[in-house]
Amino acid sequence: MKIYIYGLILTMLLYGSCTTQKNTNSRAGKEDWISLFNGKDINDWIVKIHHHETGDNFGNTFHVEDGLIKVRYDQYDSFNNRYGHLYFKQPFSYYHLVVEYRFTGIWRKDAPEYTLKNSGVMLHSQDPRTMPREQDWPISVEMQFLAGLGDGKPRPTGNMCSPGTDVVYNGKIDPRHCINSSSETYEGEQWVRAEAIVLGDSLITHIINGDTVLQYSQPQIGGGVANNYDPKIKIDGKLLSSGFIALQSEGQEIDFRKVELLNLEGCMDPGSKQYRSYFVKDERSACK
Repeated sequence: MKIYIYGLILTMLLYGSCTTQKNTNSRAGKEDWISLFNGKDINDWIVKIHHHETGDNFGNTFHVEDGLIKVRYDQYDSFNNRYGHLYFKQPFSYYHLVVEYRFTGIWRKDAPEYTLKNSGVMLHSQDPRTMPREQDWPISVEMQFLAGLGDGKPRPTGNMCSPGTDVVYNGKIDPRHCINSSSETYEGEQWVRAEAIVLGDSLITHIINGDTVLQYSQPQIGGGVANNYDPKIKIDGKLLSSGFIALQSEGQEIDFRKVELLNLEGCMDPGSKQYRSYFVKDERSACK
């Protein structure tokens, strides 16, 4: 059963406060979803690929075809650890993200073995413009996407991986780079719906095909894996309350057909036309 964490928090906030102001906003309960991908191009996105400058979409790695964002390597002579990420142009803090993806059957055999049927979406990522040319992974929290390898072994998707970060899991910082979710294993080239409910530097929830599969909290800079970063950016222990969203490229072809976001931060004054009942973080400047 799908759990809308922000809805539960909102209920507590509303019923725990005292207000007599009547809300006459007919749109208060309407969810204002934003399509980060317009189905036509990636003009609202920024590419950063390892060994290349920010903005260099080497080999047309990320492109739009048939209404899909496609990750392809047909123009590569060699993979050469060209881990890539496609970043939406602006950061977010409190939000509900929906990404629908499918793997294709094509994987670059000169990529590391672990990248087979492996991709993801980065949450609370550093700004790609702060990444040196030779930085391999952005400092971020990854919602990892995996598919089954056809060997009958479980391979859950919607896991958490932590390049240059740490998270609190089961009440303490977990030293593992990746924490598996409780999701089913999805084989073949089927479409999978992945959702992340991100509440600033507090709770993050992963949902796969409607089932809550993982929760953790307090994302913060730390850990390892990310290399050749600007040391001024990596301040270990600093909580990540916001950041960029990025789709991943690491050797496996993948398609994305939907990238949508519901901003959970906004005007929480019931007397304002900008008020929405699902907001969990108050942004007074949004009230008009």
